Amino acid sequence: MDFDLARPIYQQIIDDFKKQMIRGELRKGERIPSQREYAEKARINPNTVQRAYREMENMRMVETLRGQGTYVNISEEDLQMLRKEMARALLRNFVLEMRALGFDDEETFIMLQAEQTGGEGDNKK
Repeated sequence: MDFDLARPIYQQIIDDFKKQMIRGELRKGERIPSQREYAEKARINPNTVQRAYREMENMRMVETLRGQGTYVNISEEDLQMLRKEMARALLRNFVLEMRALGFDDEETFIMLQAEQTGGEGDNKK
């Protein structure tokens, strides 16, 4: 995993697990790597992984069973809510970035429509 230095690594770990769950790559009841395994594989500080796992437990995404490991424990309802929250955040960031580039919302919408249909999105020359 390549980490973005602009964001806390523990948050990026959480986001990666969220995406895996949303895509169905990790399902309820599946074991995830131990904190030590993850830290070694990603070459990061074990304390960073510990923080990410603790946060995921607080969010009810995973459950750690003493001596057995950490398992995905997210309900279908929470998973759908998480999916929508992540989508809203991506859309919000996209709109803000488009505005920062000087595009108004209508121009952005037209470009999105054109992208969906395979067009250029800018018929003005």
